[in-house]
Amino acid sequence: MPLDPVPALLSRATELLEQQFDPLPKLAPGCDTHALEQVLADTASRLGDNYPYFHPLYAGQMLKPPHPVARAAYALAMQINPNNHARDGGRASSEMEIEAVGEIVRMFGWSEFLGHLTSSGTIANLEALWVAGQVAPEQRIVGSEQAHYTHRRISAVLKLDFASIPADNRGRMDIDALEAELRRGKVGTVVVTLGTTAVGAVDPLDRILALRERYGFRIHVDAAYGGYFTLIPEALEEPARRAFAAIGHADSIVIDPHKHGLQPYGCGCVLFRDPAVGRFYRHDSPYTYFTSKQLHLGEISLECSRAGAAAVALWATQRLLPLVPGSAFARGLAAGRAAAMELDRRLRQDDRFAPLAAGPPELDIVVWAAPLHGADFRKASQQAQDVFDACAARDLHLALVQLPQSWFWPVGQENGADSRPSVTCLRSVLMKPEHQAWMGRIWERLSAACAEVSGQ
Repeated sequence: MPLDPVPALLSRATELLEQQFDPLPKLAPGCDTHALEQVLADTASRLGDNYPYFHPLYAGQMLKPPHPVARAAYALAMQINPNNHARDGGRASSEMEIEAVGEIVRMFGWSEFLGHLTSSGTIANLEALWVAGQVAPEQRIVGSEQAHYTHRRISAVLKLDFASIPADNRGRMDIDALEAELRRGKVGTVVVTLGTTAVGAVDPLDRILALRERYGFRIHVDAAYGGYFTLIPEALEEPARRAFAAIGHADSIVIDPHKHGLQPYGCGCVLFRDPAVGRFYRHDSPYTYFTSKQLHLGEISLECSRAGAAAVALWATQRLLPLVPGSAFARGLAAGRAAAMELDRRLRQDDRFAPLAAGPPELDIVVWAAPLHGADFRKASQQAQDVFDACAARDLHLALVQLPQSWFWPVGQENGADSRPSVTCLRSVLMKPEHQAWMGRIWERLSAACAEVSGQ
């Protein structure tokens, strides 16, 4: 693991925090130090049974290590363990949450809004669709078949009908299919994904906004993964750039700071363009809201208890790394994007791989299939699995994903008339800035794994 400056810095910060409570009577230590040491040693031993998520050779799932300042600030806040449901449970951390969320909102150009942090992107999307159901009761929710499965699941929980819209061969919502669904009527909300889980596809939000003018529906943008790419439009292809430029016209947005925002799990965020939706949260509690006349975050959240430490970590990170174009934070995003483009370039120049036929990645997720020999898709899937295993044996950790065959090979090469059967593919999420500098070593390991699998 890399040299960690956090323990020493955290120790000094902890002393400063404790000094602020010096007037209180001292407390005796509340634990057996020897037993604590043993349990922590056992804990460290158990935690070693993990992939090295912090390392650039881990390029599989959406796992980005928290920034050192986020880890330190979170641990510092845990000295107090604030609860950001009510101000008497998290006085300072509630203010820090409001400030941190305000900075996120400025990325999207809103001056008025309602929003807060959540324990996850799933809960953030739950709140967005719950509000959508309140605004447009008995209306349907629709989203791309490549949207996160949580939207269908949440709609079922909320007893709202959900319909899937087909995706094109880059994983983006098909506009013609969406309009056909809109003509059926009773669509209250369209879920637009800016950064799908499978391939990082960006739905054409700008074109969906044009349909909203004709059919009158709400737009919820699930930018849990891709929201921060708003800061680097110059690094994106034109279709994605137009989509992110239009994000401010959405009715609600979800973004996950625990993905590209360098935060520990769990830290999601839900935002509403119209502050008046706060009326749906209204409730009375005789015991919670009494210490302040100011807004309590629990009054605009479906969740009750929430970790104030998550807000403190986010606030500290954004203080060190402001969310503005051209900043160190933005350059980190651009480095991951550049790594993805470089990997895709190498894949396209090598006949051992079958990248997406429609073009390069839209964000920083790269997918590719094994080469197809005689329409033997089972063999291609097995080869992907074998390469995955061979890479892992070389400490290069990728991911596997099931995607339509037609995304990689022209229609007609598939078995039978159906162009939608899936094939097992390899997937690499290059969200760490270090991935750009490590691309040569990543490629060496991938090439060696392919050579082993093919018997060369």
